[in-house]
Amino acid sequence: MAAPARKNNYFAIWISVAVVAALVLVGALVVWMNNTAAAPGAAPEGPGINSSTGAIAVGDGADEVDVWFDFYCPHCQDFEDVYGPTLDELVTSGDITLNLHPVALSGLNSASGTDFSKRSASALYCVATQDTDAAFAFTQTLLSADVTGAGWTDEQLIALAADSGVTGIDECVTQRTYVDFVDAQTREIPAAPNGGQGTPTLVINGEYISLTGDVNVDLVDRLS
Repeated sequence: MAAPARKNNYFAIWISVAVVAALVLVGALVVWMNNTAAAPGAAPEGPGINSSTGAIAVGDGADEVDVWFDFYCPHCQDFEDVYGPTLDELVTSGDITLNLHPVALSGLNSASGTDFSKRSASALYCVATQDTDAAFAFTQTLLSADVTGAGWTDEQLIALAADSGVTGIDECVTQRTYVDFVDAQTREIPAAPNGGQGTPTLVINGEYISLTGDVNVDLVDRLS
């Protein structure tokens, strides 16, 4: 009876080893899938793109103003209406460095089936790799537009980029080169004092600003 017992023991050991190996394999697969899902994708490169933060820097003023926005976000369009002209003046006068952070938080774009938030943010990075001034103009135009429904097509985004001063980015736009990078950037939106994240988000010299709608209180009076 000893031999069958040993066989059973060997079988049990083999099963245990196989189970452990399978669990290790599954664990490694889960880690790989999580890392893949969180991977930032291709990072845009250009003289005005901050390699650490992903911000598109416009201007060279001493005060740092960061804005996170979603091209499909109606509140971001409202933000542009109220704060946009002043931001433009402050960039032009050399008072601020404006750091643009395009993200894709809007849930409406999923329903449209076109992923407009992601496509347009990726397109902005395509422009920024060539010319940050053109990227600023591209941003201003898109945030000033009443984008609804399915949003603008890739062809329209390419045409808008050309109007802003950049051509030759057709493949970058249509291939949605920076969509994964935009996803990663979206996860980095600063949290509000209440812990939530949203767009638009305004940060001045590292301080999160709770918007009141008063340009002087929220922006101008906070500059050095």
